Amino acid sequence: MEKKIKVAVIGLDTSHAVEFPKLMQDPNVPAANQIHDLVTTRCLRFETPFQNKDGLDKRQAYLESIGVMVTEDFDTAVADCDAVMIEINDPARHLEYFEKCAKLGKPVFLDKPMADTLDNALKMLEIAKENNIRFFTASALRFDVDFVEGIAKGVKPESAVVWGPVGKAPAGSSIIWYGVHAFEMLQRIMGRGAVGVTVIPDRKGYVCNVAYNDGRRGIVELAYGAYRYGAVIRDNVAKETLIQVSCRVPFYQMLITEIVKFFKGEDQVVPLEDSIEIMSMLAAADRSAATGRNEPVYIK
Repeated sequence: MEKKIKVAVIGLDTSHAVEFPKLMQDPNVPAANQIHDLVTTRCLRFETPFQNKDGLDKRQAYLESIGVMVTEDFDTAVADCDAVMIEINDPARHLEYFEKCAKLGKPVFLDKPMADTLDNALKMLEIAKENNIRFFTASALRFDVDFVEGIAKGVKPESAVVWGPVGKAPAGSSIIWYGVHAFEMLQRIMGRGAVGVTVIPDRKGYVCNVAYNDGRRGIVELAYGAYRYGAVIRDNVAKETLIQVSCRVPFYQMLITEIVKFFKGEDQVVPLEDSIEIMSMLAAADRSAATGRNEPVYIK
């Protein structure tokens, strides 16, 4: 039997910190959905504005019931791990814990969004290079079955409209915190080349117009309380494809499949250049929502 990869989970203020270990080692998960290559050994908990003590206690009780040690000491949490999953809902804490984890020299999955600011995301790239570690960051939406099948139809993306929800962040930018899902979908559809974002806020949320260096256009519609994702991809002549995300395969299932591949040493799941462009678009959208102007997408 192949040895399982021991994973340390950093953070407990997001449901992801429970859902991923659940797939790894809860015997009540249907056999077809169980992940046999990974095991969560320990989890680091701490309070953030995104989860209070009562919520953390409930999550800790569940994790302990499936064999995960929960601790408030970082060194204890990462002891004897083979890989790290940073599962912190509060993006303002990502840089701090990424820097700590990078010093371990282990592969890292960093849950979305990459950071709270573009500057902090760029600092992470420097830290990863200095410590010679592999990492990737992603929203599960880019791996959704319906989404991937829609892209595979091959319509040339001269323009695209993507829609998804925007939650109200307990702290920091709501666009960066929750808009990352829809912006990640747009980036996977359109590829790189975004140069500017103009955002129109309204009572429903935000409409974000993304301009590209070759004249293409992307639109991201973010709506409060509308927890549906989808897209329309069009060429300039006669073809379009509609993508409706149904979650027929759970988001967590699709993402953890990619995480397993990465932890086993396969190539970069999401190019870091793509992740930085997503972060750059989010930062530009956040600025534009505040200024009302077109804001440049900085790719450094």
